[in-house]
Amino acid sequence: MRQWTIDAFATEPFKGNPACVVEPLAEWPDSAWMQALAAENNQAETAFLKRTADPARFGLRWFTPAIEVPLCGHATLASGHALLAELGVSGGLVTFDTQSGPLTVRRTGGLYEMDFPALPPIRVATPDGLAAALGAEPLECWAGQFLIAVLADEAAVRAVQPNLEALKAISCAAASQGRGNAAVTALADPGRSNDVVSRFFAPGSGIAEDPTTGSLHCGLAPLWGDKLDRRTLKFHQAFPGRGGDLECEHRGERVLLRGQAVTVAEASLRISPG
Repeated sequence: MRQWTIDAFATEPFKGNPACVVEPLAEWPDSAWMQALAAENNQAETAFLKRTADPARFGLRWFTPAIEVPLCGHATLASGHALLAELGVSGGLVTFDTQSGPLTVRRTGGLYEMDFPALPPIRVATPDGLAAALGAEPLECWAGQFLIAVLADEAAVRAVQPNLEALKAISCAAASQGRGNAAVTALADPGRSNDVVSRFFAPGSGIAEDPTTGSLHCGLAPLWGDKLDRRTLKFHQAFPGRGGDLECEHRGERVLLRGQAVTVAEASLRISPG
């Protein structure tokens, strides 16, 4: 059984966000086995695929080292790349059946394009203790699947060194999913190739900081699209020393997420599904 490590939202190795993708299986393995393999891989997500009667349609589940999650952007992109670039699935389009409904990945113009649900956040009062937990004073706070703090500028985003335990507790109380994950975001500096910069901290999912988070942009795209009165924006997630880039287009109830991916490793697993 093969497994690939793929850097998603990256144009070169060691950028973007790495995900492990296990080759498609006929049936879902035991959930405990999938969780154990994800913990062994110790990447933000490990993606598992299940074949269907349609050669371009697959079941897809995502596991962090600690939990199964209902939506993951970078591991979906990595799964599409594994199928289209490594396994040669024809047609340039694959569909995934997931906990968040059907998701697609297609090749277009040298990029992969994912069709995800839009998850616009709502404006909320700044939670008590958030500024101290971030070490930065938010201009605004928004909540939905995650807590999102809008900061003054790009420098403030890059400088954040959060107290993760405090941030987890505050985010659990403020955001609808209640897992304790939060983002900081701001307009990019003038002259940058991107419009918005962000970072994402996920202690509630067993991840201190996620390098590039597709699902976060299901909320950031409508938030910043409304602020800037633009449907398509370029985002940079500023994970220190790494970082990743996305182009996001908000289309009503959907968000199109576009980016590239690079395979950095192929492995042969010497274990069998449980």
